[in-house]
Amino acid sequence: MNILIKKAQIVDPSNKEYHLKKHDILIKDGIIAEIATDIQTGENIEILEKDNLHVSTGWFDSSVSFGEPGYEERETIKHGLFVAAKSGFTDIVLNPNTNPVPDSSSDIVFLKNAAKESATSLYPLGALTVGAEGEALAELYDMKNAGAVGFYDYKHPLKNANLLKIALQYNQNFNGLVHSFPLDKQISGKGIVSEGEISTKLGLKGIPHLAEELFIARDLYILEYTGGKLHIPTISTAKGVKLIAEAKKKGLDVSCSVAIHNLYFTDASLEGFDSHFKLMPPLRTKEDSKALIAGLQDGTIDYVTTDHRPMDIELKRVEFDNAEDGTIGLETAFGILNQLFDLETLISLLTKGRERYGIPTPKLQVGESATLTLFNPEPEFTLDTEHILSASKNSCFIGSTLKGKVYGSIAKKQLIS
Repeated sequence: MNILIKKAQIVDPSNKEYHLKKHDILIKDGIIAEIATDIQTGENIEILEKDNLHVSTGWFDSSVSFGEPGYEERETIKHGLFVAAKSGFTDIVLNPNTNPVPDSSSDIVFLKNAAKESATSLYPLGALTVGAEGEALAELYDMKNAGAVGFYDYKHPLKNANLLKIALQYNQNFNGLVHSFPLDKQISGKGIVSEGEISTKLGLKGIPHLAEELFIARDLYILEYTGGKLHIPTISTAKGVKLIAEAKKKGLDVSCSVAIHNLYFTDASLEGFDSHFKLMPPLRTKEDSKALIAGLQDGTIDYVTTDHRPMDIELKRVEFDNAEDGTIGLETAFGILNQLFDLETLISLLTKGRERYGIPTPKLQVGESATLTLFNPEPEFTLDTEHILSASKNSCFIGSTLKGKVYGSIAKKQLIS
């Protein structure tokens, strides 16, 4: 792959030499060969020019679901990774919520092999417990050796505190990363939305903030006792941010993430009973959203995620109470975040987090492999289903105004645009 990118504004806050400067970038055989203000080249070089072209290192998402194996009608690995590449993501962490769930080394090998030819790299999580049933630890060490970058019973909280204790202790033998979804099912009960004024007004059963915060506090106490590495995915409350900030001040090895929709929407969006807004964790208050954004800005929350979760149409086009949780988000990530943060902060958020999973961080420098995202931060448009490439169309952002256009990405000697 030989490409000459012309007149691109480089956005790379970690690179003072090129940051916010307009340069040509020459890529030969997948390697960045030259970066200069004006590069002249001969034949057999593809010229890439776009309106208001901006370039950054490739984006990363720590929480993506597809469907294969078991739910291929929702999304296959091949097509899902193509959508990710078109959306600017060159590396994604795949959630273990397929059928069967990946709880053995052979399952991890299957997922890795299915993604080999794609431009976007796939890093699978293995289930923390056998069948994600929360009863016994899965083959964690074998999965780690096969390529699993962490362990997670996706959206299933670990009700057995002792099992989490053992998992954190055991994973220290091989530097494993344990995920724990924060939800106390005994407190949440049959709740489906955030408990508060909106849930009462709509007559929907609520999930108290306490249900999330109790488990965050529990998990942090266990981590303080055991040591190890803990990741708390997709937090949604202001108190949760505070609890994690306090744990980090103690020196605990904990990280956390937040889903983009919990930054952008609040429970006020539920008033139309649109099942696209049935999410887990649920949409919270404006005060929670503000605290989550502030947590990203001050580093308490380590990274932002799409929490991309395709769903069959028949699982969403039902009464709100009976609909499945989840929204897709890869294609809308940039257009939403671009309204919440300045461009430098936004690109920092979209490119950080790999280190937590032991994934190499690409560099926009001569001699490095070209792992780049191409975009224009200016255009605005209203999202419609016709803009969605994903096999499933269950997006809570349909009808929202997006700012910015992603042209695609370059990775593993492929241009996807």
